[in-house]
Order: sequence, then C-alpha cells, then structure tokens
Amino acid sequence: MDLSGKVAIVTGSGRGLGLAYAKALAAAGAAVVVNDIDAAVAQAAADEITAAGGKAVAVAAAVGSSETAQTLVDSAVAAFGRLDVLVANAGVLRDKVVWKMTDEDFDLVTQVHLKGTFTCARAAIVRMKEQGEGGRLILIGSPAGQYGNFGQTNYAAAKAGIVTFAKVWAMELSRDKITANAVVPVAATAMTATVPFLKPYVDAMAAGEPMPEFARRELAFGTPEDVAGLVVFLASDDSAGVNGQAIGIGGDRLSLYSHPDQIVKEYAAGGWSADAIAAAWPQQFAPSQQSVGEQLPIPPTA
Repeated sequence: MDLSGKVAIVTGSGRGLGLAYAKALAAAGAAVVVNDIDAAVAQAAADEITAAGGKAVAVAAAVGSSETAQTLVDSAVAAFGRLDVLVANAGVLRDKVVWKMTDEDFDLVTQVHLKGTFTCARAAIVRMKEQGEGGRLILIGSPAGQYGNFGQTNYAAAKAGIVTFAKVWAMELSRDKITANAVVPVAATAMTATVPFLKPYVDAMAAGEPMPEFARRELAFGTPEDVAGLVVFLASDDSAGVNGQAIGIGGDRLSLYSHPDQIVKEYAAGGWSADAIAAAWPQQFAPSQQSVGEQLPIPPTA
C-alpha cells in the first residue's frame, strides 16, 4: 500500500493503538502529525518514526477544543503542505457505575472522545474541502459503543456517537470525495489491561508470549499492530468506495457491523394502547429482545 504524498493527523498517537496507526501510515509513505497530551511522549513517537525513515512532527495538546483541532491542521499544512487523512483516536477512560459517575467523569470522556472527534474532523474537513481533492476521516469506535459495557456510561455513549458521526458525514461529504468510516478495534493496550477478562492476555503479550489462538480468533484480540492495516487501507485510494461503515478488527478477525434495524413489526388499527402492548409483548416481542453487553465466548479449559 503506497501512501506517498499523503499527510495524516493521528490524535492520541504517542502510545498504544495510536502509535501503531502512526507508524503504519508512515511506513506506507504518509507524512504524519503525531499528537499526545504529553510533549515528551509525542516527540519520542515522532522521533521513532523519523529514525525508521518516515516523516513526522509532534504536536503536544489535549484533544477536545476547537483550538487544538485547528493547531493540528495548521501543523500538518505548515510541515507538509496539505492534509489528506485524519485518524481521530485520542481517548481517556473514567469508568464508574452510573450512580457513582461524577459530572467531571462524564464531561472529560465525552470531551475527548466525542467532542474531540467532532472538532478535529470539522477542522480537517474545512481544509480538505479547500484542497478539493477528497480525503479520509477514520474515526475510532469501540465494542462498548456497539453493545454497551458495564461501568462505561460515558465511554460507550461517546463511542456510539462516533459511529453515527461516520454515517452522517458519509452522506454530507460524499460530493467532496471525503469518506468517513469508523474502526472498531480490539487490541492489547493500557486501556484493555483494565478489563479483568482481557488482562491475562495483555500481560502475556507484554512478557513476550504469543497470543493464544482463542484470543486472536474467538475474542478478535491481538496486538495494536494487528489493527493498523485497516487504518492504512482506509487512508488509501483503494478505499474510495468504502463510506459510512463500522468495521471491526482485532487479532485474526476482520468484520463489518450492520446498521441497527427493526427486527419485529406488529400493527394495531388506530394505534397501540398500553394494555394492547402488554398483551402483545410476551408472544410477539419478548422472544426477540436483544442482549446487552458483548457476549464473549468462554475460554477453553486447560
């Protein structure tokens, strides 16, 4: 995959998945703006890319505000002359059950994930439209946004909204040849290490042990590098026909999510009273009620 001549911004790319995306884009030939809230971490990531023969500059800033978004776009243009790709990856967790979640917990997570994706995309879109040559918006979702997850009111809501951004922007920007897609990754990172079910696999990877087949296939759980190929593909000209999609990737699995749809339909002449709904629900609707949370397979016993 050749991305020579393209310029990408990757938010939250000092570590973890974001760093894997930035390194893969640079290895494919793109010039990259690396972003992290920690200046030393951002610069170290940019230095690693340039030491490997790539092109990168670092921008230390907290994603969320319009000012940061514009700084990232201006830095891309100042350093490399244009902007072709935005990977909206920056994130933070403040997990608590809803009755213990503070306003600050909710606001911080939605500020970084949801508003940060919006402000960065808006600034990138303005530049891409001015250039008149199309572009790529790659928005990072999560299984939590697809299914819900215990203790993640703020994060799951933000990630669900990000997938909807991709659908809306695919419609609004198609005439400008700017595509918008959501990547739903699963990988061993500092974030997934906080999940008790996944922590043993993260620890094993950190110790240099190979990821077991059950994790890579049944859980779609692997390394950050396993996810990066999808980001490179979506940044390329080969993905021009892919728009408004939510695409899952992790370990050995690549998947395409469906849009929500109505699965049961019944009609009542004149409309539905509460009593009529109560009478119809057990037979017509209850058998099709949907599960909540991701339904994970049980690991094989030793």
